[in-house]
Amino acid sequence: MFNNPSEVTKYIEEEGVEFIDIRFCDLPGIMQHFNIPASTFDEDAIATGQLFDGSSIRGFQAIHESDMKLVPDLETAYLDPFRERKTLIINFSIVDPFTDEPYSRDPRTVASKAEEYLKSTGIADTALFAAEAEFYIFDDVRFKTGVNSGFYQIDSDEAVWNTDRDESEYGGNQGYKTRLKGGYFPVPPNDQMADLRDEICAVLEETGLQ
Repeated sequence: MFNNPSEVTKYIEEEGVEFIDIRFCDLPGIMQHFNIPASTFDEDAIATGQLFDGSSIRGFQAIHESDMKLVPDLETAYLDPFRERKTLIINFSIVDPFTDEPYSRDPRTVASKAEEYLKSTGIADTALFAAEAEFYIFDDVRFKTGVNSGFYQIDSDEAVWNTDRDESEYGGNQGYKTRLKGGYFPVPPNDQMADLRDEICAVLEETGLQ
């Protein structure tokens, strides 16, 4: 989204951005974040980076060497479509706070080194990755693992096991349930989630995802 710090600060001022959502990835691949006021995110702060406690993140540092630093990748910035206050999300890379060397356990560093290896060995000059955006939508998900028991339970209004359930204030059931292994491409009214998928796609496009 941005090519340099001045573009970021100008955008923050002109668009009334109130917070910066600092995003980074832990070693297992789970996104982490914290917020700072946008008023503190000036060009000096962008150049200096953000310090944080690496001992609190799985797989990172021991407590006696916990200081780590985050540096922004300004091209990854986008407005959060869900926050009540205007918030700019930016992905950060992790570096050593003393040497500014890329942190070896940062997944962004690992990915960068993998790309460099491909080029240096002549295997390829470009690495392309495409995630398949498939997911399930449930109305209820429950699970528990205890010392003497364990279970999981899922439920969906579309599921075939709900053909006999009263589903309105007047009772009754419209019967549009998806048979087992028949949920890949059904049309409405069996497919009850078309509007939700449309909204998901629209929001993703608004954030710049192509």
